[in-house]
Amino acid sequence: MQFPESWLREFCNPPLNTEQLAETLTMAGLEVEELQPVAPPFTKVVIGEIKSAEQHPNADRLRVCLVDVGQPTLLNIVCGAPNARVGIRIPCAMVGAELPPGEDGKPFLIKVGKLRGVESQGMLCSAKELKIADDHGGLLELPADAPLGQSIRTYLNLDDTLLTLKLTPNLAHCLSVYGIAREVSALTGTPLKAPVFKALTAQVQDKLAVKVEATDLCGRFSGRVVKGVNPKAQTPAWMVDRLARCGQRSVSPLVDISNYVMFEFGRPSHIFDLDKIHGGLQVRWGRAEESLKLLNGNTVTVDDKVGVIADDSQVESLAGIMGGDATAVSDDTQNIYIEAAFWWPKAIAGRSRRYNFSTDAGHRFERGVDPEGTVEHIERITQLVIDICGSDATQVGPVDDQKLNMPVRKPVTLRVARAVKVIGMALTQKQCADALRGLGFEVTEAEGLVTVNPPSWRFDLEIEEDLIEEVARMVGYTQLPTTPPLAPITAKIRKENVRGPFAVRRSIAALGYQETINFSFVEERWEHELAGNANPIKLLNPIASQMSVMRTSLLGSLLQVVKFNTDRKADRVRVFELGRVFLRDASVHNSDTTVEGLNQPMRVSGVAYGPVTTTTWGGKVRNVDFFDVKGEVEALLAPAKPVFEAAEHAAMHPGRCAQVKLHGQVIGHVGELHPRWRQSWDLQLAPILFELDLDAVLQRDVPVAQGVARFQAVERDIAVIVAEKVTHAEMMSAIHDAPTAGLLKSAVLFDVFRPQATQGLEKSLAVRLTLNSDDATLTDVQIESTVKAVLDHLASKLSARLRS
Repeated sequence: MQFPESWLREFCNPPLNTEQLAETLTMAGLEVEELQPVAPPFTKVVIGEIKSAEQHPNADRLRVCLVDVGQPTLLNIVCGAPNARVGIRIPCAMVGAELPPGEDGKPFLIKVGKLRGVESQGMLCSAKELKIADDHGGLLELPADAPLGQSIRTYLNLDDTLLTLKLTPNLAHCLSVYGIAREVSALTGTPLKAPVFKALTAQVQDKLAVKVEATDLCGRFSGRVVKGVNPKAQTPAWMVDRLARCGQRSVSPLVDISNYVMFEFGRPSHIFDLDKIHGGLQVRWGRAEESLKLLNGNTVTVDDKVGVIADDSQVESLAGIMGGDATAVSDDTQNIYIEAAFWWPKAIAGRSRRYNFSTDAGHRFERGVDPEGTVEHIERITQLVIDICGSDATQVGPVDDQKLNMPVRKPVTLRVARAVKVIGMALTQKQCADALRGLGFEVTEAEGLVTVNPPSWRFDLEIEEDLIEEVARMVGYTQLPTTPPLAPITAKIRKENVRGPFAVRRSIAALGYQETINFSFVEERWEHELAGNANPIKLLNPIASQMSVMRTSLLGSLLQVVKFNTDRKADRVRVFELGRVFLRDASVHNSDTTVEGLNQPMRVSGVAYGPVTTTTWGGKVRNVDFFDVKGEVEALLAPAKPVFEAAEHAAMHPGRCAQVKLHGQVIGHVGELHPRWRQSWDLQLAPILFELDLDAVLQRDVPVAQGVARFQAVERDIAVIVAEKVTHAEMMSAIHDAPTAGLLKSAVLFDVFRPQATQGLEKSLAVRLTLNSDDATLTDVQIESTVKAVLDHLASKLSARLRS
């Protein structure tokens, strides 16, 4: 909401300067986002009139002008503007004037000089040279009655300030200059100058037949016929100026009047060309396949969710949003119909966004406009039409006012004790009542209670907390006491065996991954394909059609990031995310942190794509595979030792996927992307994925100090033949379960061999055993007996035999 300070002060003029006024509004919840002067500083620029304009003797494009600035003698000024002519009044910079800085940033000082041999005693100015507009087509022409010699700053009120307010949706009553003045009056105690709307006497009895068919769309409809207007009249400069300072360009007199009253009192209205309306008007919901060409040139198709104003042949206007081109006023308009209505906010909200545009009218109506002011505002518009576009032939009809479904406002009661508790400062009942009365509310009091009948312009007053907010605003947030917390502040120390999410992030980043943050709502196809979820949690109002469900896996979001980067020629991508997923779980009940039927655990997931390392001159390029990422998962979980077992996952290759188990519990999966999804995502290489429960990753065993071995360790290699189906995990488990009396310290698989003679039924596994004792150096007998115990245990458990 942008408006000039001078307009506000016409309704309420508190004894505050501009900065104090802005601070008062901001501290009352009406945030002043910007203060901007109407014009930059400049001096000695006055109003002058060109008395003569002769061709320059030495230049084709220059004229020598004699200019009257209200002094005894005329000034001789050389000017090159194309519109410099006798009789116009223009800004004239006198000798010694200082104009706004140019492109070099330095002020422009006016001196007596010669242009092509002719002396010039000043400068005639354009709006652009004064930095008050971007128009540089010629001199700024002023009205013929502009007083000669008066400062242009005074005449055009260029010392004014533009205030830009950032209003929250509940402050719809402040979307007008008068509405803000009402707030300033309440905040400062300065009297408010209430407008007087004089009822005009009807000269003709013409009415336009209007039928409101949808009372859930329109609660009140008022209109008036005005005949014999002069649309070719010029919008007065003061109105053009005020509209411009509100950010609205001048269009035509009738349109400007409608916009002016909207900024003045917050009431959007519309003026129809009466002669272009076929029959009467119907206010109703749209019908399928009906279309309308709007004033902005767009043609839109409506349906039964969009309110319209139609005549007997077609739709003429989008209700509360924008008028139609077919009945727009033009230079040929003679008779008009002025409409002002109350549109229910829920009937207007979101409609303009369907058509990808927004309007000032829709912005106001969807937040709530006073239903009681339609007739008064029609009187205001009519008076302006007569003053600006009136003629001897102008005739005014009676106001046709239909009240059909007016809002019923229920009283709201404020408990003073409750207000004291919520606001946090001592307040009396009188303070609360006076604060609310200052806002123009009708207040009744009882012991400890203050009851308010909300006025028609306040749609945001429905519950007790709304009144508490108003009391706090009026008393002043700056008056709130500074109360330090009474509870002891003790740092929450995390247990040593639990690490925080940021430590996990740092650990993954140290492995070469980059963190991403993605939306929790994803494409439904991802849930079906990558999570195997046939019944995802659907959003009632998704922000986009491709983001319609809540995710149960982080993999889809990460694959989207990989795809985004590979489409831009990135050959190596490593990304991860810590985020929440949303699972259906009937065992979850409502609480402060949970929602019934929904489990919302945290997960950590990552994707690796492309070469293992960046390209270097000294090594061969190798693409990442399952075992690279498996090792990174082991490093992330260290010192815990996870177990990897073959498994299946909807997103992963059925033969290259493993479930990750920690302390006997499945905590996630790691594997290669399924070939089908790799093809559908159009990826040249197969990404390797992992996804783990964050709670399990956060748990970490506390390291235990161990002494360095005092005796030399002994290594022995064994190679055994086992069945092809025997896994590495089964092999290691059998070795460590062997009765070795604690002499076996570690076992590492270092070779796998599949002899052709076994025809794929058996394989050879070579394992290096590390033996040691804490008490003494091992003897040959101990070494051989330990190796034999391992071989015997392998034979009994896995039917293994020593390879010859």
